[in-house]
Amino acid sequence: MSSTVPKSSNIFWHDCPVGKTDRQKLLKQKGCVVWITGLSGSGKSTLACTLGRELHTRGKLAYVLDGDNLRHGLNKDLGFKAEDRAENIRRVGEVAKLFADAGLVCIASLISPYRRDRESCRALLSDSSFIEVFLNMSLELCEARDPKGLYKLARAGKIKGFTGIDDPYEAPLNCEIEIKEVDGVCPPPAEMAGQVVTYLEEKGFLHE
Repeated sequence: MSSTVPKSSNIFWHDCPVGKTDRQKLLKQKGCVVWITGLSGSGKSTLACTLGRELHTRGKLAYVLDGDNLRHGLNKDLGFKAEDRAENIRRVGEVAKLFADAGLVCIASLISPYRRDRESCRALLSDSSFIEVFLNMSLELCEARDPKGLYKLARAGKIKGFTGIDDPYEAPLNCEIEIKEVDGVCPPPAEMAGQVVTYLEEKGFLHE
């Protein structure tokens, strides 16, 4: 796992005259990171894309960082061992920070099972611009949904270290938004996205 301390000592931060505040004024919104976490099959990607579409219809600029998609490029060299998972989250956290600094609503959708790694990403941002959204869906519901067939493979022993089966998921302790199943069913995507949009509006992220 890469260290958070630069390996080179002869590097210097270069400030540019156009800053985050300038970009936010241009976009008429405030940059932030909406970090969606939960078990596989809990609806993270669906919520992320629905939220992104809703913000787009409102004229707000957002970008989705999907965990699986990122493993096709940025994180394609990483596996699913604990240290690789930590590095995966570290990289996404740094990229999400850049999007937020650019003034965008960055929607990160990852299982991100370890509490410490999520808190490290939170620490990268200031002024409450890290919004953790916990899709609190039971293992039973997620396994019944199993949209990618991964739980079936994990139960058969064909996937090792699968979150919720033979690797732990550490639920958030102080998330900004918690979305729970209702009567054993995941809420409709539009309803979940609406809950997040309402939070963003109330906290002032969707206007200057």
